[in-house]
Amino acid sequence: MLQQTSTNPTRAIYGSLQDKSVIITGGASGIGAGLVEAFVAQGARVGFVDIAEDEGAALANQLTSTARHAPVYRYCDLTDLDQLGATMAALESALGGVDILVNNAANDDRHTIDDVTPAVWEDRLNVNLRHQFFTAKAVIPAMKRAGGGAIVNFGSISWHLALPDLILYQTSKAAIEGMTRALARDLGRSNIRVNTIVPGNVQTPRQERWYTPEGEAEIVAAQCLDGRIQPADVAALALFLASDDARMCTGHDYFVDAGWR
Repeated sequence: MLQQTSTNPTRAIYGSLQDKSVIITGGASGIGAGLVEAFVAQGARVGFVDIAEDEGAALANQLTSTARHAPVYRYCDLTDLDQLGATMAALESALGGVDILVNNAANDDRHTIDDVTPAVWEDRLNVNLRHQFFTAKAVIPAMKRAGGGAIVNFGSISWHLALPDLILYQTSKAAIEGMTRALARDLGRSNIRVNTIVPGNVQTPRQERWYTPEGEAEIVAAQCLDGRIQPADVAALALFLASDDARMCTGHDYFVDAGWR
């Protein structure tokens, strides 16, 4: 069941997002589904990709009845660069351009140092890092034609905390913050803003696979704020960074982690 985000009357509505064309990766479940729901509720034209076909199609169908613009779901294996390029082009055509890219897709499967072979290294970096660059590269021409745009990359609190059994995931997520800085510099004169969202531990079905109730209690105890972070909390930050209200925000990392240290 999706949480209602932007349809909540206490949530901000950004007029600058209405009718904007938004592409979201990894949008079928968890944080990604919260992002799709939130941008659809803002009246944006939303296209999203995921390898989870049943979940993606179900989400698009669920949101269509109340949407200003029906969301468009496309299957895409982001590690296949040919497929990635073709899918981005198809979504650009379906949405009438690309104003906003949200690079959310990732996989945080646990692994040890001994698990890492050259093949595993390549696979994990492709899953968690490489596609963010090439997805951005694919949509930059459309943003330039439109006179600007916003790219929101997703990092992770994990490498800031040096959590165990995530060495390749954390390597990728650390690199994303550097990539954001570089893209922001190179694209700024084209009025394209690039920022990173760094979520804490967000309460999703996937994350609940990794943590016992006792483990979740330990996370909350380490936060400055009580409570569990929800996908809606992350989506709220993404909406702001994508909106014109954030017009002078670029090249930086924005945490939504309840002060987890």
